[in-house]
Amino acid sequence: MNFPAQTNTVTANDDTIDLQNFFQVILRFKWRILSLAFIVTLLATVIVFSLTPKYFAKATLLIEAEQANVVSIEEVYGINSNSQEYFVTQLEILKSKHISARVIKRLDLVNHPEFDPDQQAEKFNLVSFIKEKLPFLPQSVEDISEKQQAYIREQKVLTEFMSRLSIGLIKKTQLITISFESESPELAAEVVNTVAEVYIDNHLESKLAMTEKASSWLNERLNALKTKLDDSENYLQAYQNQEQLVDIDGVKGIEAKELQELNSLLSTASQLRKKNENIYKLVQDKKSDPRTLISLPEVLNHKLIQSVNEAAQKSKTKVYELQGTYGPKHPVMIAAQSELRSVNDNLVQQVELLVSGITNEYLSAKANEEALQAAIKAKGQRFRELSTLDSKQKELKREVETNEQLYNAFFTRLKETKEVGEFQSANARLTDPAQPPLLPAKPNKKLIIIMTFVLSLIFGLVLAFLFEFLNDGIRSVDDIENKLKQRLLGLLPLQKTPRKQGLALRHFFSSEEHSFSEAVRTIRTSLLLLNIEHDAKVISVTSSVPGEGKTTVSLNLSFALGQLERVLLIDADMRRPSVAKNFELPSYQTGLSNIIAGTHSVEECLIKDTQSGVDIITAGTLPPNPQELLASSDFANLISSLKGKYDRIVIDTPPTQAVSDAILVAQHSQSLVYVVKADHTREKMIQSGLGRLLSAGVRIDGIVLNQVDLKQAAKYGEYTGYYDQYGYNAQVASDNTITTNKSETSHS
Repeated sequence: MNFPAQTNTVTANDDTIDLQNFFQVILRFKWRILSLAFIVTLLATVIVFSLTPKYFAKATLLIEAEQANVVSIEEVYGINSNSQEYFVTQLEILKSKHISARVIKRLDLVNHPEFDPDQQAEKFNLVSFIKEKLPFLPQSVEDISEKQQAYIREQKVLTEFMSRLSIGLIKKTQLITISFESESPELAAEVVNTVAEVYIDNHLESKLAMTEKASSWLNERLNALKTKLDDSENYLQAYQNQEQLVDIDGVKGIEAKELQELNSLLSTASQLRKKNENIYKLVQDKKSDPRTLISLPEVLNHKLIQSVNEAAQKSKTKVYELQGTYGPKHPVMIAAQSELRSVNDNLVQQVELLVSGITNEYLSAKANEEALQAAIKAKGQRFRELSTLDSKQKELKREVETNEQLYNAFFTRLKETKEVGEFQSANARLTDPAQPPLLPAKPNKKLIIIMTFVLSLIFGLVLAFLFEFLNDGIRSVDDIENKLKQRLLGLLPLQKTPRKQGLALRHFFSSEEHSFSEAVRTIRTSLLLLNIEHDAKVISVTSSVPGEGKTTVSLNLSFALGQLERVLLIDADMRRPSVAKNFELPSYQTGLSNIIAGTHSVEECLIKDTQSGVDIITAGTLPPNPQELLASSDFANLISSLKGKYDRIVIDTPPTQAVSDAILVAQHSQSLVYVVKADHTREKMIQSGLGRLLSAGVRIDGIVLNQVDLKQAAKYGEYTGYYDQYGYNAQVASDNTITTNKSETSHS
């Protein structure tokens, strides 16, 4: 055997082996996975066919966005039926407990066998069961009244009903779907249609209730507004009577016009007064010199003064003309001089009269101005009084008008509300009423069975990989080489034996068990090849825990070696010996313990197996201190003396995890075979046993994998190169047997 080459092959194909392991797990557990899937599917099939079928009835309800209104009174309801929120609101109303409760009441579902708890089969209640079986636990002693019981019953029916009812809004439409699940197709359809009817009736009743409430409130407000309007009108009339107001606007107009005229006269009088005042002041300053007064523009420009002044100028011109003709004493001159003096005197008189008139005009203008100012002041006071009265009157009139408008508005709204109350417009209608379904919707038996089978397969795969992950036993060459870092000496195939009976002692020599015999011979060959360079006479056999087949390996390895050499088999397990039992020797048979203790000699304890030619030394009398015996020099001397008499000595030792006896025996051995039960012993336990041996300096030749299921291994390819020969040899032996049988038959 070329173990290093095999190790290299494993390393080079890690990825392939990992992928193969994946499928190997499936192949290894395939029948268990299929069995689990079959059993679960069978149970699911039984359960599914025992379930009561459920029927789904469905209807489509159209929610009207634009409702027919007799008059425009949308404010009474306060809902915009064109918004998306409106449809969502209607959807929630359909889902409400109020609608469901009305449907339950209308159809009397509380007493229906499908909903009434008293008419249904009693369900298993774990809490009640436990309290019944364990009476010492606190029991419920509360008394529930009939009213409370009825309420609890109604709530249970309501919860059950709402759990079966499904309502959904179809996107971007005004359609709502209503569906219900029931054991009866007729009841499912009836419930769906009744839900739609109850919803429509509820909307109409809500509109009627809102209209009545609005009418009642409007009536109350209308009466209050009527009283307020009457009070405001009465107060206005009383105020007009008190102030004796008839046409205050006309009076105010007259007063305003007169006030405007007075202001105009006052302006004129003020201007005249100012003008006369200026002349008056000049005249008063020049009053002592009348001729100076004549030079004043205001005096000179006076018409009368101008005419008199023109006459004086003419007279003066005439005198100047006559002076050149007549002398001063001439009557003509005297008459002209007299006329001139008369004109000048008249001018002075006229100036004086003018000055007197100017004074009078000034005083008159001043008095007129003062009189006009007094009149305007009085007229303004009267106008302000009238304005105050007018403002108060207008305020009262506005209040009357406001109350009248408000009263009229409420009166109109009351009439509109009464009209709407007499007209009932539904906001929804059934476009597709529900019909009793012909086929049940639940359970979908075919789908459930298929899904159960698929899921159980998946669950089985998960369990298989979980078990594979949790199972840290040794089952393949890779496990031995990669996990344990040891070589595989060989394997022993699993042998079918009667329950509670071990492998037959002479199984190795059976002509029908060639595969087992060849497996033992392969182990023998591996040991001989490994120890070809040095003489390994003493071979100890151990395992991690009891029950792994170390004694079986010791016995059959002794038989295989006995065919080539002189072999001695020693049972060093002086705690639970089994060699004597296998050879059907009495329990009092002397053996190893007696030889070490010195009570018997080797010859007295030595037993010869005539069929195999192997000598046997049993464990002997069970001592109280087996470890001390194995650690004694007597045991070492015994092994040394026996090595000179036998070619091979096979020692069956106790398990490493139980006691340290195997380590003591291994100190006197040149070779150690470690037995591992395939897919049984945990990796950590094996590692611990190997570690104890290696730490003690023991040379371990390799691992013997016991009880390997070769049929399964052949499917998974786990022991390629180790068991092919068994099948081949078994076939050859079988052919030989057939040939022999044929010959015997022919001979007969």
